[in-house]
Amino acid sequence: MSTITEQALEELSPFELSLFLEQKIHENKNVTNLLNAGRGNPNWTAPTPREAYFLLGQFATQETLFGPGELTAGMIQANSGRSERFVEFLAAHPGKGADFLKKIWFSDNNYLGMPKEAWLTDMLDHIIGDNYPNPVRCLTACEGPIKAYLNQELFSDSKTPFDIFAVEGGTAGICYIFDTLLNNFLLNRGDKIALMLPTFAPYLEIPELPKYAFDIVKVQAKQTMVDGKMTYQYPDSEINKLRDSEIKAVFVVNPSNPTANALAQPTIDLLKDIVATDNPELMILTDDVYGTFVPVFTSLFSEIPYNTACIYSYSKYFGATGWRVGTIAVAKHNLFDELIANLSQEKIEQLNERYASLTADPTTITFIDRIVADSRDVALNHAAGLSAPQQVMMVMFSLYSLLDEGQAYKAEVMDICRQREKLLFSTLGLQEPLEDLDTAYYCEINYEDWTRKRYGNAFADYLKNKWTVTKVLTSLAEKEQLMLLKANAFGSSEWAVRVSLANLATNQYPEVGKRIIRLTDDIRDQWMKTK
Repeated sequence: MSTITEQALEELSPFELSLFLEQKIHENKNVTNLLNAGRGNPNWTAPTPREAYFLLGQFATQETLFGPGELTAGMIQANSGRSERFVEFLAAHPGKGADFLKKIWFSDNNYLGMPKEAWLTDMLDHIIGDNYPNPVRCLTACEGPIKAYLNQELFSDSKTPFDIFAVEGGTAGICYIFDTLLNNFLLNRGDKIALMLPTFAPYLEIPELPKYAFDIVKVQAKQTMVDGKMTYQYPDSEINKLRDSEIKAVFVVNPSNPTANALAQPTIDLLKDIVATDNPELMILTDDVYGTFVPVFTSLFSEIPYNTACIYSYSKYFGATGWRVGTIAVAKHNLFDELIANLSQEKIEQLNERYASLTADPTTITFIDRIVADSRDVALNHAAGLSAPQQVMMVMFSLYSLLDEGQAYKAEVMDICRQREKLLFSTLGLQEPLEDLDTAYYCEINYEDWTRKRYGNAFADYLKNKWTVTKVLTSLAEKEQLMLLKANAFGSSEWAVRVSLANLATNQYPEVGKRIIRLTDDIRDQWMKTK
């Protein structure tokens, strides 16, 4: 590998630095026990909905074998006796996947949003993947279960009607929303927006791209104590920045990344007051991907649905990062549509020209359908939509969570994360955070604060003056074979590091703490020799 200067290392993003150090470590043939606690990829999966998915695919394939060819098969068609064959197939393939599908099939609850026989035919066609996704925003047979899941897990069983767009993971949702806001003059280059920090790094990086160049107002969370426990929350003085009506949109990751805390109810109530009084046209974009890791979660979408668009990804909760499945949710009655309708006549005419290929009256196209069209540069709207088999996987995940076993899975996942957090914090001598608002998916450690408490002010001052967090993380990687992520690019403090509690074995987290201590002891010992 080519050498790189210390200054160049400092300028790398957290993810670029992590990739560089990982590659450098693997060039060392003496690597025996690398612990990469920088990545956010979970090391658990949900087997039951996956087993159900592949069983459904196997049955679907069987249902296509009615064609005349030896190597070709037919397409899924409405077929008499299918329900009976499906039940017989499940009986012949016992296991958790079959049990799950039988519970859905025989349930008295309307999980599916349509007659189950029609649903089954549609799902078999979708999992075979022999038709373009239609409707392109979300397949009809998939929409009901996905909405039921979002309502239960994120939206507090809200009565607000909403639409969804199935997308290629949360990252696609982020890109699509930014583009459509710009394309429809809801945001313009140089407009003032707010970012609630810390946040997922791309939310800081995207607004700085030349085509956006937004004027960014930072709303900063602070470490605070609630009921004797540590949490990261937003002081009222920070939230009140949003009373400025020149701020057109606010972007928030809730629960946060990397501080892993959900918004407290007083903050949500203050946001509601701001929207009701001072900034009624404030667009709120909330990324709720970690909401399922909080015992009782409250989404801004459930509290301020008119102003809010919500992004969600199944990736983390179900160990499904490779599937690239997520969704955008927008209330049927929403601010975005109102703002578009109230644009100047000149801008409306420009938009009518942009979307003219979709309908004779483009003014009727809703905001969420504009997101769909923009995702394929409008001209390819007819070929838009998340792949049908991916949407079926979303349905299996969603339906699973609606059952008792799915809720037991949730409890087990949260327990895994919390056990890892307890072990790491105990090793480092840190106080555990406030559990009610904590995802325990990540944790943020302020390395300077930790060294100050453990080793004293003099050594912490030396570190602050002679070292950088990049240098500490590089030394951890090279000397201790431990990968962590610097968190300043997430909007955290300069000395903050992110530790993923999702991707190592539970019994390895004490070792993570020991390696941090061992390196710091070594730095301290070298410093002592110079005194």
